[in-house]
Amino acid sequence: MKVLLLGGTGAIGNYLIDQLIKAGYNVTVTSRSERLSNKSNLSFIQGNAKDLSFIQTLDSNWDAIVDFMSYQTDEFQQNYLTLLNLTRHYVFLSSARVYADSKTPIVEDSLRLLDASKDKEYLATDDYSLAKARQENILRDSGHKNYSIVRPYITYGTYRLQLGVLEKEEWLYRAMQGRTIIFCKDIEDKYTTMTSGYDVANCILSIIATCANGESYNLTNNYRITWGSIFDVYKKAIFDGLKRHVLVHYISLDEFINLFRPEKEKYQITVDRVYNRFFDNSKIAKLIDVNSFIHPEKALYACTSEFLHAPRFKGINWQKEANNDRITNEWASIKDIHEVKSIIKYIINRF
Repeated sequence: MKVLLLGGTGAIGNYLIDQLIKAGYNVTVTSRSERLSNKSNLSFIQGNAKDLSFIQTLDSNWDAIVDFMSYQTDEFQQNYLTLLNLTRHYVFLSSARVYADSKTPIVEDSLRLLDASKDKEYLATDDYSLAKARQENILRDSGHKNYSIVRPYITYGTYRLQLGVLEKEEWLYRAMQGRTIIFCKDIEDKYTTMTSGYDVANCILSIIATCANGESYNLTNNYRITWGSIFDVYKKAIFDGLKRHVLVHYISLDEFINLFRPEKEKYQITVDRVYNRFFDNSKIAKLIDVNSFIHPEKALYACTSEFLHAPRFKGINWQKEANNDRITNEWASIKDIHEVKSIIKYIINRF
């Protein structure tokens, strides 16, 4: 069987590639950068998977397409029919961030923010949560049934370690440098659900093996944990690995939004991370043994420890680093900032 992954080189996609290959699938992956493969049943195609003209150059007889791309709704509107027509089973990566706040475990037909929100300012945006829900609606209104909608929530792996809305470049980098992390009690005290990228990939593999029928699935474990407890796991791993205590400075929710996620990015906090998030995964449990899912506390410790032995950060936002250091009265070492423009940006914002 032939499977195409659109943009499948992230925290879930890398696991899925390995699992598909082990299961005997022939796998093709699109990537913006050139990549090479030494495996006979894995190949890469360089190109922008959002570009309709690029998509139209691809083969038209895929057994499954797994779409990891993050679209604006107008982009998806242009592409979706072509994608549906290229394959017998189109797997659309939505997100469990589409759901509204819920006091009970979230199931697949729980209210979404798009349907429940009365905030006109928010609804006028194409925020990630709204965009994914609108794109789900486009698929449902398409007249086709050869698709599945999958909704992972917060996934983690060795190189994806989140703390609230903070990526590892925004908190773990500071911790490893011995500088203070800026965080918020309004998030730290909330319950969340974190699922290993490995387990999410296994769920997608099980869905690919089924017949497409227009269904949606929550791809999460059913274990909930506070962000504070997750932070404690990170702190222990860092102390055990580096013999260094993690320093933290708490600010108010409004200050946190303004510091880290101003304007359009604020909604990741206000309509997600300040909610208690826990899920009912009984639907995907019909396809896979959810009891085998990795326990997040043990796995997050292991992933953090592994990362500390071989750290690999993406680009550091030196404007944010300067803003943090201004609050905590700390300084980054200029030798750690490798570009002159970044040094200037850091110094200007630090003052």
